[in-house]
Amino acid sequence: MAPSIIFSVLCPLLVLTCGYVQPLEEGFISGVISDKGLEYAKELLIEKGIASILMLQLPEIENSAQVPLVGNAKVVLSNITITDVQVNSSSVKTGENGIVLVVSGAIVNLSMRWRYTVSSWLIPIGISDKGTASVKVTGMQVGLTINLRNEEGSLKLSLLDYGCYVGDMSIKLDGGVSWLYQLLVDAFEGNIASAIEEGISEKIKEGIVKLDNFLESLPKNISLDKTATLNVSFIGNPVLSSSSIAIAINGLFTEKKVLVPQGYHQKELKVSAACGGLPKMIKVSIHENVFKSASQVYFNAGKMQLIVDQLPDQAILNTAEWRFIVPELYRRYPNDDMQLNISMSSPPVIQVTYQDVGATILVDITIEVLEDFEVIPVASISVEISTSCAVEIVGNGIVGRLTLQEFSTYLKWSKIGKLHMRLIQSLMSSVLRTVVLPYLNFKLKRGFPLPIIDGYGFQNAIILYNHPWIAVCTDVFFLEDYYLGQQSSSA
Repeated sequence: MAPSIIFSVLCPLLVLTCGYVQPLEEGFISGVISDKGLEYAKELLIEKGIASILMLQLPEIENSAQVPLVGNAKVVLSNITITDVQVNSSSVKTGENGIVLVVSGAIVNLSMRWRYTVSSWLIPIGISDKGTASVKVTGMQVGLTINLRNEEGSLKLSLLDYGCYVGDMSIKLDGGVSWLYQLLVDAFEGNIASAIEEGISEKIKEGIVKLDNFLESLPKNISLDKTATLNVSFIGNPVLSSSSIAIAINGLFTEKKVLVPQGYHQKELKVSAACGGLPKMIKVSIHENVFKSASQVYFNAGKMQLIVDQLPDQAILNTAEWRFIVPELYRRYPNDDMQLNISMSSPPVIQVTYQDVGATILVDITIEVLEDFEVIPVASISVEISTSCAVEIVGNGIVGRLTLQEFSTYLKWSKIGKLHMRLIQSLMSSVLRTVVLPYLNFKLKRGFPLPIIDGYGFQNAIILYNHPWIAVCTDVFFLEDYYLGQQSSSA
């Protein structure tokens, strides 16, 4: 059980399910890996494990025995190498005692070299010979039990129990004599079995140490851009039920200049891997507070502002177009170009419903005249926008698209007299539909990366809404499998 065996299976388990968190008054992300996901990870474990222990070379073995009519025979076995492994059955189970991985009924083939020397009073000069041999082990079992716990925001992996047991063994000699074959069976069978068991057990320990170091190296904050970071520190201990694993991260967006204290809550977690009756490997849920924290961070950083100096109907951005709607504007600034300074007056109010994600956006649209290289604000209109956001999975991220539901406007202030809001309503509608919403959708198209390890991808993902959560139920595939499938289908 080489290091990459444990590493390959547990990385998807830990990173894909990162994380599940109790309902607190803070944003968070939750995830659960189902029994189907565990089964997939187990099969991947076996595949990668076999590849990693092939060509594993065991220590040299030396023994001697008294052979009737021959004398004292000293035999050395070297270059003992695992050449093939076949697994008949395997299982992965989770529970309060940890994660138990078991491989049983395995067949292992080995190759080796042998050499011997014999000396006795009948043969004072001594004789020697050498050759090769093959060994077949049947009924081998490998198992380990590991536990996960939270340690200051990082996951700590502990090896509770492990071992390897070799069943029956047969040895086939290439060359040699019958007494040598019997000597190998009688005197070396136990040595070979012990070497296999110790070699694989040692690889298990090495693998756990490497995986533990990997978990410890996971960042607690991920930089998203120049403005925000994502708090990905683990919260609470993982929950291991009889059919799932759940692990929690904080999940809040924070400003880069703000150092958020870490809090580690140990409340009991109640998890569910249910995906509307569909068998999916993992379920990653995002609470609406995650989106609210992102909204707050970018609003505080002044990133929710847009200057519009071009429109599909460019004539609108000239005072001449307004001479009948707002005569005072044209009188003071005849034939001057204008621009619209659009900024959010407060963070968008986001709520996950049972159908979609709703957002209420309060926008101030300031009309500015450009005269002699001077920007002159002349009026400000407040707009309350109600939108719905459809969420989908693109690649390994979650993206959204806003649709305008309704909006209302009122005059906030004016330096050009009273404005007739009914006449301006159509202008605001055009600006919202052709500028504001496309701009926001462009930003949303960048998406929010879901936690997944490099080399794996989401497949057949579906979105479920359950206030206040968005759940992504999905299968996972190893990208190498995808590429091989693509090549075979195009052949």
